[in-house]
Amino acid sequence: MKRLIFFGVLLIITSSCATEKPNFSPLSTSFYSETKGSDSDRGTKNNIEINVKENVNASEISNLIATFPQFKNTSLNTEITTLKYSLQNYLYAIDASNISGKNRALKDFEKAYKKIQKLRQNISIDDNEVLNRYLVRLKTNISVLEDSIKRN
Repeated sequence: MKRLIFFGVLLIITSSCATEKPNFSPLSTSFYSETKGSDSDRGTKNNIEINVKENVNASEISNLIATFPQFKNTSLNTEITTLKYSLQNYLYAIDASNISGKNRALKDFEKAYKKIQKLRQNISIDDNEVLNRYLVRLKTNISVLEDSIKRN
């Protein structure tokens, strides 16, 4: 009888423990709390009214950053790393309502994008198509985010 009660209590304890799913997003929650700033800073009129954690376009950008493929061309991979870094900064700046940081990250993204366009000539047709799909999706999602920021 004691064993039955012991195993019953053990079963209840182990089944009632909650577990969290791992967060594979490049935007970690610890970084959110560090970059948001104080609550008094959010009352300014230049506030960006987009929640990056719940925005579909921002989450797709984050997923594209995480799944971006590697290519055989090392200079192309270097520019892709720069592009990914500028996109992360862009999302962090939007989340922190940092307009100047957002604009700076957007300019860095454009520079890296133009360099990647020049380096695309040196890769195979299949790699070029894959790269094109990623770049088009990134630009589309950034355009939608920028439009929604300008509407607010």
